[in-house]
Amino acid sequence: MTDVEGPVYEPGHGLLEGRTAVITAAAGAGIGGATARRFLEEGARVLISDAHERRLKDYEAELAAEFEGVAALACDVTDEAQVQTLFGTARRLHGRLDIVVNNAGLGGTSDLVDMSDEQWSRVLDVTLNGTFRCVRAALRAFRDGGHGGVIVNNASVVGWRAQAGQAHYAAAKAGVMALTRCAAMEAAGFGVRVNAVSPSLAMHPHLVKVTTPELLEELTAREAFGRYAEPWEVANVIVFLASGYASYLTGEVVSVSSQHA
Repeated sequence: MTDVEGPVYEPGHGLLEGRTAVITAAAGAGIGGATARRFLEEGARVLISDAHERRLKDYEAELAAEFEGVAALACDVTDEAQVQTLFGTARRLHGRLDIVVNNAGLGGTSDLVDMSDEQWSRVLDVTLNGTFRCVRAALRAFRDGGHGGVIVNNASVVGWRAQAGQAHYAAAKAGVMALTRCAAMEAAGFGVRVNAVSPSLAMHPHLVKVTTPELLEELTAREAFGRYAEPWEVANVIVFLASGYASYLTGEVVSVSSQHA
């Protein structure tokens, strides 16, 4: 089955009007950059971050040419001091924080039998530990602010299903799912919702660089629509989870794919 006409890019509807957001790994290409753009289209003010400072500044300039309320600050989510600076900056810029999107993650392909400790640890430190650091910082900001908030984490379908060469990434993303559920239970008492999206195949330039054409063809063939997702299609679901339309939804991992398992 294929979507002959392709997906339709919906205009903004003011779903996040007046909200402030931090979005990690948002230096242009991919889900983070698409989420920043969609948030701005929905009326939010955003502080985008990424470990790649040059790309981040370029994307900040691109967005600022079209929207008001965008700022950028480089942040490596494996560094607690930088995470603290990021969240402190968000509060200083806007006086409050409403939404945090944790998109930072690191993949790679290596069979477990040949995987080094460094490969394993690096993927988990960015993808799982980095998400933990940002969730913790967000929860503290929301608790101290006393006005609730929303966290949306980026997981992956490989957190549910097996894929050769992805043991480190799958373990990290399964951890993000478990972290999301536990954080949601703890945060509900002070009015904070915590959910996650779980994409399968969202195309962006970096994925092309780290994945063989054969694997991309195989992964695309598995998709119900016979195509990969556009990053903004995942961003649309993140907008929904961040908006008032998801006011009673917490502790959930929403599959943006037909491949729940």
